[in-house]
Amino acid sequence: MTRAARSEARPVYVIDGLRTPFIKARGKPGPFSPADLAVQCGRPLLMRQKFPRNAFDEVILGCANQIAGEMNVARVAALRMGCGDAMPAYTVHRNCGSGMQSLDEAFRNIAHGDMNLVLAGGTEALSRAPLILSDEATEWLAAFQGAKSAADRAKALTDFKPSFLSPEIGLKQGLTDPVSGLAMGQTTEVLAHRFGISRWQADEYAMESHRRLAQAQEEGWLDDEVEPMFAPDGTVYDHDDGVRPDSNMEQLGGLKPVFEQYGDVTPGNSSQVTDGACWMILASGKAVEEHGLTPIARILDSEWAALAPDIMGLGPVLSSTPLMQRAELSLGDIDLWELNEAFAAQVLSCLAAWEDGDFCREVLGLDTALGRVERDKLNIDGGAVSLGHPVGTSGTRIVLHLVNALRRTGGKRGIATECIGGGQGGAMLVEVL
Repeated sequence: MTRAARSEARPVYVIDGLRTPFIKARGKPGPFSPADLAVQCGRPLLMRQKFPRNAFDEVILGCANQIAGEMNVARVAALRMGCGDAMPAYTVHRNCGSGMQSLDEAFRNIAHGDMNLVLAGGTEALSRAPLILSDEATEWLAAFQGAKSAADRAKALTDFKPSFLSPEIGLKQGLTDPVSGLAMGQTTEVLAHRFGISRWQADEYAMESHRRLAQAQEEGWLDDEVEPMFAPDGTVYDHDDGVRPDSNMEQLGGLKPVFEQYGDVTPGNSSQVTDGACWMILASGKAVEEHGLTPIARILDSEWAALAPDIMGLGPVLSSTPLMQRAELSLGDIDLWELNEAFAAQVLSCLAAWEDGDFCREVLGLDTALGRVERDKLNIDGGAVSLGHPVGTSGTRIVLHLVNALRRTGGKRGIATECIGGGQGGAMLVEVL
């Protein structure tokens, strides 16, 4: 079901935005917690604004993997950024859509007249995902700690098994759908089979993603979007460090499938596990006038959709299509797309679905195929395959980068969209000013 077009909604303006570099997880906890990441890019963003830090009506932050020491990380970050004790703040979680969910909450509140100025974003430190003990190990630990005497403790020690020292990484469970039982990569294998996406096509797409990001970094196109971070040990992080500009088809072809023995999804054509944060400032016309702000874009509309978890990668198709229909736009009217690269084959499957007449008739209710999304309009500066996918952050990043890319290229309208673990999709339509 799609929502009817909004009536009598106030314009919602994008004022500014900033993100951290995306830091690739390398088998150990990274230098920054989710709140650290949010604060590192939030403070400089707020420092360059004309209004005080306590002028926001609310702070909203997406995060899919909050850590125990920073529950309601939005509030923790808001306080550390100096927004004041009286600043309401809350954290939202819609898996991969968490960062876009925060923007949508702000968008709706402003459009409906409930708020005028909101700081919204996403943060994620996937490298700090917790380690989970098995139930058997937990029961043993409870028994050992509950022992009343030295003899009881000694007896409990005899029940100890070396396997208790091998906990499972929580992220592995988080990336497996509990209903379908499929890992996210396995759902992409399903789509690749359905739409005939080959390993070669996926690897070729991945190589191009790295090439595009490397060019964007070299040309300085991300300089105004990415704020350097400083770790406690003095290390400076000033760019997305997962990019591999020398990536080639021979190297990618040598990687083994991750999820299926004879599958096509490999580490080279999948999004990278990373840490990062991103913020955007959204405002009403009233706030623009009151604070003397200069809007750079408008958020025109948003859409959420749901589908079977085992084909979750088609979420962008089911969310973006009604968004265009409601605005009476064709594919040709969209100047740029940011389609989050969960997996290369997943992106290619979305493109194939729009070109598939049977799919468009049976699933989207169209009379014919929607058409082709040209590659020179899609993820023009690379995507999650090359720069990473900090789950709670990506939704904000793709909207912010879409605005910046449209302004740089002279485009007018764009759609940012993503698939969401569990079988959902989100899309946002923006227009630059």
